[in-house]
Amino acid sequence: MHFQQQLLSLILFIMTRMFYNWTKPTCCCMVLQATPFFIGLILLEMLAGWLKTGRSVGSVSDGTTSISAGMVSRLPHLFIRSLEVSTYVYFWENFHVLELPWDSAWTWWLGFLGVDFCYYWVHRCAHELNILWAAHQVHHSSDYYNLSTALRQSVTQQCASWIFYLPLALVMPPSVFAVHVQFNLLYQFWIHTEVVRDLGPLEWVLNTPSHHRVHHGRNPYCIDKNYGGTLIIWDRLFGTFAPESEKVVYGLVHPVHSFDILSVQFHYYPYVWRKYWRAKGLVHKLSAIFKGPSWRPGLPRLGDRSEVPKVTGKEVPLDSLWSPATQAYVTAHFFLLLGVYNDLFASKMLSQMTVLLVTSYVFFSLTSLGYIIDQRPNASIVETLRCALMMLLQRYGFIRPLVASLSVPIEVRLLYYDELLKPCTDHQTELSVSRTDHHRIKQ
Repeated sequence: MHFQQQLLSLILFIMTRMFYNWTKPTCCCMVLQATPFFIGLILLEMLAGWLKTGRSVGSVSDGTTSISAGMVSRLPHLFIRSLEVSTYVYFWENFHVLELPWDSAWTWWLGFLGVDFCYYWVHRCAHELNILWAAHQVHHSSDYYNLSTALRQSVTQQCASWIFYLPLALVMPPSVFAVHVQFNLLYQFWIHTEVVRDLGPLEWVLNTPSHHRVHHGRNPYCIDKNYGGTLIIWDRLFGTFAPESEKVVYGLVHPVHSFDILSVQFHYYPYVWRKYWRAKGLVHKLSAIFKGPSWRPGLPRLGDRSEVPKVTGKEVPLDSLWSPATQAYVTAHFFLLLGVYNDLFASKMLSQMTVLLVTSYVFFSLTSLGYIIDQRPNASIVETLRCALMMLLQRYGFIRPLVASLSVPIEVRLLYYDELLKPCTDHQTELSVSRTDHHRIKQ
């Protein structure tokens, strides 16, 4: 309990410093600011779990895939602004009917409650509508439950989630919304852990690790429960609350069985497509998209709960049977890729072509590392191509190499040509012209 109190105090201190030290409306990206804390807390959880239980709280293969999914989910933000915030700003500027003062404490409390209430319905619909579940299932695809699981996010979920927040734009200033929608996301990071158990009276109000463990379970009693973001009161009000009782088995009812980032992100969409085309009649076709993932003709909207496969509590999480050398190789290259990823977001003056090139390299690299973890037959070929591409990008300065002298930036090469090579070229041109004139005189 003493460790739980210290961990909770640390998290609350970080969130207070990040979110409520405001003197003017500011909408900076706090998710990027929080990245060092994510890594630090993941390492702290690994240590705490090992000291507390004597076993690992996860695996390298699963953690790598979870963080990879989080990286992929943020890549579109390099090209377009957050859909949630940008559409909210547009509706606020054109349709708001009341302007609450941004510097009022009441506005901030209403913003906190309003965003959390809307998130409840975003989250609930992401489980109860098959087409939205195709995106959200990414977050539930891990057989482990730890802080790295919080980063396992879908790249496509924002395509629909922004709709649910638009009613707030009628009265809530964008600055207040932007802060609280990020707070809601970041709060949910720390509840993805088995290290923290029961939090006493806070369990009645807050969404805690215990409540969210139930949400991530595939036990029959866990299905479609505990949708809350920061608060659990919405689940208690709308009848979707379930307390943690028996041992929770994590993951999907029908697991992915892959660590490949492409499979994790997109494997469910072909299933929705096949279900749609096999359905007879327009009503059933629409039901295949907008009813629950388990629905089929003759069943209730969310399917038959009795058909959920039973669990024993002895299920073994999916892991890769790879050698220590391969594990070390993937870990080393993954951390190198994290450096490229951070540089990409930190750089403010890159051309669109450079951003597109490096983004494609990051996505291709994560795919290649997933192939290695899955031990696919073509993994060695794909990884060889990736390493060749990495050296090429380092050689020409698109990504930063470990040894700076190995890189020749484009600007330096052009300067080298202008200052050193061009005089030599001019001299050769003069000699050529002189020889041509001499030849003409002889004729």
